[in-house]
Amino acid sequence: MLSKPRADLIQGTVAFENTPFIKATGFREYDARWILGSEINLLGIQALGLGLGAYVQECGQRRIVVGHDFRSYSVSVKQALTLGLIQAGCEVLDIGLALSPTAYFAQFDLEAPCVAMVTASHNENGWTGVKMGVSPPLTFGPDEIGRLKELVLSGEVQTRPGGTLVNVEGVAERYIADVAARCSLDRPLRVVCACGNGTAGAFAPEALRRMGAEVIPVECDLDWTFPNYNPNPEDTEMLHSMAASVKQYGADLALGFDGDGDRCGVVDDEGEEIFADKMGLMLARDLAPLHPGATFVVDVKSTGLYATDPVLAANGATTIYWKTGHSYIKRKTAELGALAGFEKSGHFFFNKPLGRGYDCALTAAAAILAMLDRNPGSKLSDLKRALPIAYTSLTMSPHCADEIKYDVLKEVIATYQGVADRGETILGRKIVEVITVNGVRLALEDGSWLLVRASSNKPELVVVVESTRSADDMRDLFRREVKPRLAAWPAIGKYNQEI
Repeated sequence: MLSKPRADLIQGTVAFENTPFIKATGFREYDARWILGSEINLLGIQALGLGLGAYVQECGQRRIVVGHDFRSYSVSVKQALTLGLIQAGCEVLDIGLALSPTAYFAQFDLEAPCVAMVTASHNENGWTGVKMGVSPPLTFGPDEIGRLKELVLSGEVQTRPGGTLVNVEGVAERYIADVAARCSLDRPLRVVCACGNGTAGAFAPEALRRMGAEVIPVECDLDWTFPNYNPNPEDTEMLHSMAASVKQYGADLALGFDGDGDRCGVVDDEGEEIFADKMGLMLARDLAPLHPGATFVVDVKSTGLYATDPVLAANGATTIYWKTGHSYIKRKTAELGALAGFEKSGHFFFNKPLGRGYDCALTAAAAILAMLDRNPGSKLSDLKRALPIAYTSLTMSPHCADEIKYDVLKEVIATYQGVADRGETILGRKIVEVITVNGVRLALEDGSWLLVRASSNKPELVVVVESTRSADDMRDLFRREVKPRLAAWPAIGKYNQEI
């Protein structure tokens, strides 16, 4: 048994070299993430592995896949984690350098129920973390993370005999072959593959080539310092680089992959970004006629067009709005047996026959290219323009302290529920649905909507509005409805921006 982890150690001391050091704040809602050295040491990572191994065995399992992303210290972190897993009596299968979806694929490929992927995704150099699961294709949510945190910080987990380690070769090649088999292009497509020097650079260009695309690699050399921009397809710096490359090379589109390859960003042939919720809608419109009666799951921050789209309606499709967060959308997509799930941050989930249910940027890329292949007379910008029009605000994030934001949100939800129950209108429009799975989302009779929820990782609320009428109406929904309504709570502070 290791010493009980402490959160008050200082680097350069004897205690730091001999005692597990873990700050409890690293246990997040869906995964675990710390700055190595100032928030966790390698003995702390070992303690994490011991606690994870104990949890794995609580679930009746022993066999676990481990992999690591491309950072200077990720192998060391994985080795420390592996040592803890072995101490817990686990059978560890090390697949080496990997994307997160490569590790998820390995759960199926190697018949291993559990996974621990060492990655800090697109976070700056210095960060490390672990994405975990015990039941493919699902990864941990708050309940599992809460139990893991309890086990690790208690310092009471006992070691067990029988732990083993096997280094497994060939998984990366089988993963690339698997995703490449999901699309075989008949039309020529020139594709910018942007990886921001993250781990995806070792996998994505080859996978896209095997799908039949002409690939233009951009920032695909592995460099953990991220010298150009962080590999985050939500950041404007990466999107602007992708747009510039589309124009420079006359490409049909750009696909951008985040640091661990589970999120995909898209820029069309005109150099315009397509947000993931609209990209998901385009895919849903393409897939619905091929899979009549399909169900799609989207997060509550996503466009309301799913609920009103005529193509989806004509093919009997159903859309479920669910909690924001990739772990929640993945779980709901699996629970419902939905054809696909789309999360606005760029996580795409496809169940059979399109995928295995986990978030994989290259599976999403295959679906996008296959959609274009089925529409040989259309450019990506044409398919985007074919969508019904909606005017969506940027995300506004008024400050609200972590200690009180959920209590404040409960009052906001109750207020809006009362508005709906009394039959009141929002700027003259009836409320047709109140969704409270994650904050409160009010759907209006014309398809417009508004959302107030709590940020999962910052001392903020999250506000989004969308209008089917005009940009001015979208601004009015915020300025004349949400902003004055929220002004009743002094604890809700200034907005990070206005619209």
